[in-house]
Amino acid sequence: MDALSEALRSVRMTGAIFYHAECTAPWGFRVPHVKDVAHVLAPGTERLVSYHLVTEGNAIVGFPDAAIPVAAGDVLIIPHGDAHTVSNGSPSTFIDSGSTLDKFLAGDLKTMRLGGGGEMTRFVCGYFGCEKHADRLFLAGLPLMIKVSIRGDAAGEWLEHSVRHLVSESGSGRPGQSVLLSKMAEALFIETLRRYMEQLPAEQTGWLAGARDAVVGGALALMHARPFQHWTLAGLAQEAGASRSVLAQRFQLYLDESPLAYLARWRLQLAARLLQTTRQPVLQIAMHVGYESEAAFNRAFKREFSTAPGQFRKAMPPGGDSQRSSGIPARRAGAAGMRDAPSRSLGTRRTSGSRAPS
Repeated sequence: MDALSEALRSVRMTGAIFYHAECTAPWGFRVPHVKDVAHVLAPGTERLVSYHLVTEGNAIVGFPDAAIPVAAGDVLIIPHGDAHTVSNGSPSTFIDSGSTLDKFLAGDLKTMRLGGGGEMTRFVCGYFGCEKHADRLFLAGLPLMIKVSIRGDAAGEWLEHSVRHLVSESGSGRPGQSVLLSKMAEALFIETLRRYMEQLPAEQTGWLAGARDAVVGGALALMHARPFQHWTLAGLAQEAGASRSVLAQRFQLYLDESPLAYLARWRLQLAARLLQTTRQPVLQIAMHVGYESEAAFNRAFKREFSTAPGQFRKAMPPGGDSQRSSGIPARRAGAAGMRDAPSRSLGTRRTSGSRAPS
């Protein structure tokens, strides 16, 4: 059990759309901000992240205040979906890649070719989706772009070869192709995130840095795996293999809040997802996420979301969530994300062995 795995389970990642580009210098294309194409790529998906895998050649990824060189084997994640350009040489015009999305969504994954006939650069590009709560977890505090090379070891090379193989046979019509592409997109993202996390400097703070820390990461994993448990600071510290004071200090250092304040918000985010995706009574949901009374749950929920649980559920768009069901999901799988940045606490910040707010 580790914090990153538990967090990734909690946000219900969805499949990506792959497309393949072969570009000969000079060439260039523009990638719109993800918010401008989200309604086309994945209607109803709360959070989209774009990426590029460079399989051959070189390019420059341009943002308004940065130009970042990339080479074969690099994976680029654009965590916040910012608009950018990708180019090699000095093209006279930049192609709008957003204008081709309808073709790819229709199932045409044939190679996109452009350029002037010079040096070759090949990309595998796409988007993948997850719940918006990822912004409070592993996407929190990330830079404009993450660049990680997946070449140089067997795991990364296997992943790159697998992605390239699937894209190369995309026109074959073999069954299961789209599902395999989606799963490989998830694997590509997770592997990139793992490598980025491992490369963070020792002084780095934030959710990913905390998840890497043995003590804080252990406590995060416990809270994400078992939010319904009546945790105390002493209980968390014991299972994380640390004293209460060490856990409280390290949690404050990395996440700028106490473990029990984090847990309180995590429970409410989980409850919000259950309100959206199930028809269970409010009391049952409250008990499922660790509250002992409906009244206490209602007060905490309203402080966090500025609306009562019943009104929150009614405010859903017509038709509700595509995964709405009549039962509560399994505790390890039915989780929603948790806020990362410090904000208004749902209960008294504590450094003793008191139980989490409920």
